[in-house]
Amino acid sequence: MTFWDNKKILLTGGAGFLGSGIVEQLLQKGVSRDEISVPRSNETDLRIWENCVNAVKGKDIVIHLAARVGGIGFNQKFPGLLFYDNAMMGIQMIEAARREGVEKCVVLGTVCAYPKFTPVPFQEKDLWYGYPEETNAPYGLAKKMLLVQSQAYRQQYGFNSVYLLPVNLYGPRDNFNPESSHVIPALIKKFVEAVEDGHRTVEIWGTGAASREFLYVDDCARAIVLAAERYNKPDPVNIGAGREITIKELVRLIGNLVGFKGEVHWDTSKPDGQPRRCLDVSRAKHEFDFEARTSFEEGLKVTIDWYMNNKSQADTRGNDHC
Repeated sequence: MTFWDNKKILLTGGAGFLGSGIVEQLLQKGVSRDEISVPRSNETDLRIWENCVNAVKGKDIVIHLAARVGGIGFNQKFPGLLFYDNAMMGIQMIEAARREGVEKCVVLGTVCAYPKFTPVPFQEKDLWYGYPEETNAPYGLAKKMLLVQSQAYRQQYGFNSVYLLPVNLYGPRDNFNPESSHVIPALIKKFVEAVEDGHRTVEIWGTGAASREFLYVDDCARAIVLAAERYNKPDPVNIGAGREITIKELVRLIGNLVGFKGEVHWDTSKPDGQPRRCLDVSRAKHEFDFEARTSFEEGLKVTIDWYMNNKSQADTRGNDHC
């Protein structure tokens, strides 16, 4: 017998970038495809209470990934949408799971929930010591409320809801839509198109001084499955690679991997976002033996190759992971 035997699983966001990787992980664990329910956003709007109630019926495990997400520009343009959609989906999903008597709920938060000037590396204990970086605060705070809800429900109802804090993800099947993509797919698209079109200059937002940590999507999927199996505590857990890179160095690396020979123009009138991001990932190692396996350059090469082989499909993907 294993943890996953005879488990009926609801995976919101399961058809998206990260969710499809979790489905693959579950299948490798011996879970039958028939036991994994993946509601699609165009058919099941999780902002509507009745849809959440119907989605959790008969389920043993809920893994809540569904989210409305985007890069800095999208966050600045649609802060209200990002707050409302993410809060409503998450709050209702956790409440519906509790009422159904679901055995366990695994909730994905976001590194955007951390305060703007969190000491590096970010430790889970520092989560409440300040306001998030302004450009993504509405999104970060909406997701952060799901930690409050999870802990409150554990205290009052004994509900087993655990909360994970992943860093920025990247990898094949990511969102390359320029209206809503995150930094790595946005940069890959810019440089690939510059090479294809013979452009000698690429414009990048900000100064390049900010740093970020990135985790390969398959590593994150493995972490979530491990946490579902082994973690049953109220404390949030960082999920990351434990290494940071400046945006300037990231731009140089992606440009080189794509074969761009021109110049980069930094538009310093645009925001950098949070100054630094790098996680202390020791709790994930201690609690459920998770460590990232994919080297950053290897992951970037795979992502670039996937994009170049799926460009027309990738450029039209939407901005939610539902």
